[in-house]
Amino acid sequence: MILISWNIDSLNAALTSDSNRAQETRVVLKTIKANDPDVIAIQETKLRATGPTKKHQEKLTEYFPGYKYVWRSSEEPARKGYAGTMFLYKEEYDPEVTYPRIDAPDPMDDEGRIITMEFPEVFVTQVYTPNSGNELKRLDDRQGWDHQYADYLAELDEKKPVIASGDYNVAHTEIDLKHPENNHHNAGFTDEERHDFEELLAKGFTDTFRKVHGNVEGVYSWWAQRVRTSKANNSGWRIDYYLVSNRIADAVKRSEMIDTGERKDHAPLLLEIDL
Repeated sequence: MILISWNIDSLNAALTSDSNRAQETRVVLKTIKANDPDVIAIQETKLRATGPTKKHQEKLTEYFPGYKYVWRSSEEPARKGYAGTMFLYKEEYDPEVTYPRIDAPDPMDDEGRIITMEFPEVFVTQVYTPNSGNELKRLDDRQGWDHQYADYLAELDEKKPVIASGDYNVAHTEIDLKHPENNHHNAGFTDEERHDFEELLAKGFTDTFRKVHGNVEGVYSWWAQRVRTSKANNSGWRIDYYLVSNRIADAVKRSEMIDTGERKDHAPLLLEIDL
């Protein structure tokens, strides 16, 4: 199987806008399709609670013919047009799809952050982890999410192996960002968030990028949009992951980022695994 995961930072804009950024995003969508993935996970869709509009559906069919899709959007009492996730998968598959609530702090369970698909051999699940926010105002709630999410993945893992992807909003170690010395008290690199990610891995999961590439430095999945030179200087963070259950880690063939050229923000991840 080939799987791709991407925080697209607004599927809505990618499919409906003619801005330069939307055009850059559509180029990446074509690159994703060219890799012929079995499953595509998309985070931060920013669709309305009712899901893809007719125009969205037409564009999805245009870009990904032969794929079915399932989605989950933010809904009241959470903010509208916020967060959201989607899976696209080849129409030859027929997974059982669930939209779990993990008893997270309110209103996180209503923000459309997790979708899980069950295949005969494996669970494939994605997450858009809440950001701790400016001045770490949401850190306590974020930690509550982290603990509940880790328990949820562990529960899946008790039933069958798991492939989990998404924007985890944390750089695990100091080599996972360009300037660790300046960020120990910033969202995404606090001791608390890093500890929680370590605890998640300790429940039986492998960071596939590190499994394949070891302690390679200077490879990131996110570059700040508001910093003009972030991409040019490769001043990035690795905050997006493909995790797998430890018992299938040796089946991973590739785990890498897809080049997005000059486009900042997140890069898609590609995982190839022989189940």
